[in-house]
Amino acid sequence: MNLIDLCARFKITPLSELTIPYYLLGAFRRKSITFSNGLTDEQTIVYWFQSKTFTIDLRLKDPATTPVLERQGWIGDTVWDQDTQLLSWNITANYQHHIQWPEPAKLHAIGNAIFEFSPSNAYVEDWRQQATQGLYLGLRLFKIENIEQQKSYAADGGIIICDHFIAYAKTRHPDIQRHINEHIQNFEVSISLNNQTIDFSTVTHHLGQKIDLDHFEIVDGYTLVQHQTIDGEKCRLYFRLDIYQPDFTFTTKSETSIASQHWLDQEKSHLLHHAKITL
Repeated sequence: MNLIDLCARFKITPLSELTIPYYLLGAFRRKSITFSNGLTDEQTIVYWFQSKTFTIDLRLKDPATTPVLERQGWIGDTVWDQDTQLLSWNITANYQHHIQWPEPAKLHAIGNAIFEFSPSNAYVEDWRQQATQGLYLGLRLFKIENIEQQKSYAADGGIIICDHFIAYAKTRHPDIQRHINEHIQNFEVSISLNNQTIDFSTVTHHLGQKIDLDHFEIVDGYTLVQHQTIDGEKCRLYFRLDIYQPDFTFTTKSETSIASQHWLDQEKSHLLHHAKITL
């Protein structure tokens, strides 16, 4: 069954279960990164998809021509420290050999933007929320069963849907992971901006293909299985439901004081003359 159609059978996830700030939920494109040396990068393609408990991240110099060994993509647990107000990630699986971004994040949200400051002052990233309202679904892959070989292995990956924006991740087989350079593109992180069509991916030949949302079935209230063919062999992929909201409103505005709102209204002929929504 198609995953979107299957959603109607899920229980809605209470937002009271959130352990991260509400404004972090969604699909974000990095507009820019500014470094301490004064340089700013506005060209690298970077997307951050956030579910309730995990993150999918993709970084490419170019949609199609980024050298295979220079692509970045990962999936990991999201960790919010309420005392320090720092966000960090337990990266359980990575396209590369090592963690490229080791620092936690100090965040400031305003409007449809999140500014991410490194505690060392090495850089600041400007992230823009892409989604506004619609389906919000997060599934975490945890096991793959090879039906033909009658073997199962632990896996990581996931699907995050934010309205029509979709992120998909699937890690390498544990045996392949030991020989990364030979099979580096077996780690997939793919992003679709519309119609399930893959616009950006760590896997070159997946560009233009569809993210597969078919052949799903419910095992129980929190577990789903998808039937897929991997390397010519029939497999079952097991997912846990992380979050489901059928009509979620993503954060695109932030609170301010009555006095500052009055100032904005009073001075809007100048302040808002060239202002527009930037994604």
